[in-house]
Amino acid sequence: MSGRARELEHSGDVVRLVQITDTHLQGEANGKLLGMDTDRSLQAVLDLVRSEQPVIDLVLGTGDLSNHGERGAYERLLEYFAGLGSRHVWLPGNHDDRSVMLEVAGEKRLAGEIRLGGWQIMLLDSQLPGQVGGHLGNEELARLESGLAAGRAEGLHSLICLHHQPVPIGCTWLDQQKVDDAADFFRIVDASPAVKAVIWGHVHQQYERQRGAVRLMSTPSTCIQFRPGQRNFSLDDCAPGYRWLELHADGRVLSEVSRVRDVTFAVDLGSNGYL
Repeated sequence: MSGRARELEHSGDVVRLVQITDTHLQGEANGKLLGMDTDRSLQAVLDLVRSEQPVIDLVLGTGDLSNHGERGAYERLLEYFAGLGSRHVWLPGNHDDRSVMLEVAGEKRLAGEIRLGGWQIMLLDSQLPGQVGGHLGNEELARLESGLAAGRAEGLHSLICLHHQPVPIGCTWLDQQKVDDAADFFRIVDASPAVKAVIWGHVHQQYERQRGAVRLMSTPSTCIQFRPGQRNFSLDDCAPGYRWLELHADGRVLSEVSRVRDVTFAVDLGSNGYL
């Protein structure tokens, strides 16, 4: 990710964010993943966002935005996100093609750091090309450490975003895919009292824990959901959703997950995996 911080204008004491993750759009519109039309499910989630969030300062797209890194998926995503009337930034996930994302969305939407109000949002690339699991590596870790030090010197609170989970979530098959250098990641986080929360996607389910003073949160996919607490791949019948976050001037983070209601989605609950 780019090391240069992107400054966004903001007024008021609260920064309002929406996290959209794991949209898995196919190359062609209305393509399906395990029986679910991922364009239709995303549009239902975005309808929900519009109905619940009258003010959005920034949308965070935290990876697996395309199912196979197709240009058409990213082009449609630009259109869909534009319908929210808000600024947005993207992270690559293990299903994404970062070079195609850059060609379609441009560097400003793959910014490595956003400054917004009294907050610093660090966006980390945990993609390891050709692999399902997550890895940050020396360059991203060094960028995180220096970025947090600079933000703290300026009196900013910090939110960290990435695609892969940095902690085990209790699903054996998914936990094999977590960030493999998470110990180095948390060494930096633990030394940075300005960090208030870490959020991610990838796991297609809601997860929330407290690690000292830092909130750890994952967010449901806008399409298929994974059943929590499973040893092997298992789909859940929960509805697609998103996460909203309010970042307050005093460092408080308020956040909840909201799921689509009163819409039926087809999904192959008996499936044992996908690529």
